[in-house]
Amino acid sequence: MLFHDTPLSGAYVLEPQPSHDERGYFGRVWCAEELAEHGMNATWVQSSISFNDQALTLRGLHYQAAPHDEVKLIRCTSGSVFDVIVDLRADSVTYGRWFSVELSAENNLVLYVPKGIAHGFLTLQDHSVVEYHMSEPHHAECACGVRWDDPAFGIEWPSPPAAMSDRDRKYPDVEDTR
Repeated sequence: MLFHDTPLSGAYVLEPQPSHDERGYFGRVWCAEELAEHGMNATWVQSSISFNDQALTLRGLHYQAAPHDEVKLIRCTSGSVFDVIVDLRADSVTYGRWFSVELSAENNLVLYVPKGIAHGFLTLQDHSVVEYHMSEPHHAECACGVRWDDPAFGIEWPSPPAAMSDRDRKYPDVEDTR
């Protein structure tokens, strides 16, 4: 696997290095030893998927607050998404900055998201499926979010969303979460 730095401290794009033959290919999506060698969490206690029927569906920006803040490993297994992370760690040198990457079934990229970073995505194709591995079980009382279009972040989404939940639409600006 290749590990690519992002502009956000502690966040990485992982690129599998598959072996190809006449059947297709085989490759690792993640490896506990390799993650640990890079100082990354490699303990996953929960795995979830998100099926999104139509293109331009927006989910996010979500995070789980302390004491159950979590590390996430995210990949798109069908279709494609414009995946976004935003640094909400008050003590971070990259606080308030965002990063995006296209995750797709074709490119097989994986996004490693450390604790304290909000995550969201906009589907680019119908029938997109996003898979998450999390370091903490879901705790509803710690489930939080910030507004996807908060001007404090200035995220350059490729298109306005066509579908999103009321919960995501009603998240506050980051300044209102302090």
